[in-house]
Amino acid sequence: MGRTSPKSLAVAGLLFNALVWGVCWWPFKQLEAQGLHPLWATAVVYGFVFVSIALWLWRSGQLRSWRGHPGLWLLLLASGLTNVGFNWAVTVGDVVRVVLLFYLMPAWSVLVAWWLLDEKPTPMALIRLLLALAGLVIVLKTPETPWPWPESLADVLALMGGLTFAITNALLLKLKNAPSSSRTLAMFGGGAVMASLAAIVGLASGMVAIGEAPAWTWLPLVALLGISFLFGNLALQYGAARLAAQTTALVMLSEVLFASVSSVLMGAAQWESRTLWGGSLILLAALLSVTDTSRND
Repeated sequence: MGRTSPKSLAVAGLLFNALVWGVCWWPFKQLEAQGLHPLWATAVVYGFVFVSIALWLWRSGQLRSWRGHPGLWLLLLASGLTNVGFNWAVTVGDVVRVVLLFYLMPAWSVLVAWWLLDEKPTPMALIRLLLALAGLVIVLKTPETPWPWPESLADVLALMGGLTFAITNALLLKLKNAPSSSRTLAMFGGGAVMASLAAIVGLASGMVAIGEAPAWTWLPLVALLGISFLFGNLALQYGAARLAAQTTALVMLSEVLFASVSSVLMGAAQWESRTLWGGSLILLAALLSVTDTSRND
């Protein structure tokens, strides 16, 4: 039997990461049903991974100061808000709708790259942006509303998560010279810190319930999420380092498939015609973003 090629392993790593993100809605919903709000669940899971990584780096002598890379603090903020938005949204909303709105990220990337990286959008990038925004209008516009507007908190969180995900990706590119361990630490630290802050603000405003007292039944799901996110992140780094950026982005779109199929089969989402039509335009814009090899985009 032939040996598995590095490219095949890289693709498998990306598919594993997409699978983790595509089905993570289920344990978050289970934890919420047991009285643990998704914000607290995110804080616990990411705090566990953050502490594990920090201890490993410290013991191996690889823990580095962020003094030379202050942009890591912005990465912590952006990636933390991404996790707050996505994890909360898939727990309280229709999973298919949330994932499609979240995947407006390639469209937001056009504007974010112009802002953060001084990359002026090409004509094709503007076409993708308009295509994605047209899909957004179709998804959000209902017969009962005169304007396309988010229907729920889940819609707002998904849109915010997609925007901050685009900012996260731009910051990762901007911080490419920073140690990869520092970037990973910033991203998991951001999930823990921003989820905790959002939960505290939510408690003060009445949007987040204090929930049930800690229970041992939480531990298996928290451990499952923590280990899955940790290995998913490692798999993403392995795959992304060995494949072209366009290939990585294309494979990562499989998250939409994993999330859609799993949520529909388990009754956490519904196929609505306007969601399908609008989502098709959003995904088409995302596909165009990974097949466009223009220099400035």
